[in-house]
Order: sequence, then C-alpha cells, then structure tokens
Amino acid sequence: MNQERVFKVLLGPHVSEKATMLADGKSQFVFKVAIDATKLEVKKAVESLFDVKVANVNTLKAKGKTKRTARGLGRRNDWKKAYIALQPGQDIDFTSSAE
Repeated sequence: MNQERVFKVLLGPHVSEKATMLADGKSQFVFKVAIDATKLEVKKAVESLFDVKVANVNTLKAKGKTKRTARGLGRRNDWKKAYIALQPGQDIDFTSSAE
C-alpha cells in the first residue's frame, strides 16, 4: 500500500468516552476511516503508520444525522469508523512526536 493511500484511509482517531475506555482496558483504538476503506486496508495502514501488530479490525458505518436548518431539513454525511484490536504487548501513543 502506498503512502498516499495510507493517509486517505485513516482520517484520524475518534475520541469519545467509549473509545477511551476501550484504549485503557482492552488495548483497542477507534479511528475515523474513509467510507470506501476495507478492513484489510485499515489493518495495513495502522501497521505501517504506527509500527504495531493488529490482531483484529471491526468496522461500522454511522448514518448521518438529519438536522433542521433555516431552509428546511438537511442531512450530515455518513461516515465510517474502525475498531482496531492490537496484539498483546502492543500500544499506540498519540502524544509522542514522530522522530
């Protein structure tokens, strides 16, 4: 997988209360990913970008919310997130600088 596709697949970490509890307790991390990304692409992107071994990838598509606007009803875009389970002894540190 080329470096350009890696950055198009992984859009960023998804920070929420549930994601924080998974990271602390089960060594799982949650990422926002491209809507057309496959599980294999997500696995390869995480392994190459963070230099870790991935045990399992689960994905889900979140439906965009319908919101009321001044012009009537609007709809947010659908998005996809991936739950990444790392092998034992592996960890991702988002706070360290890449050197």
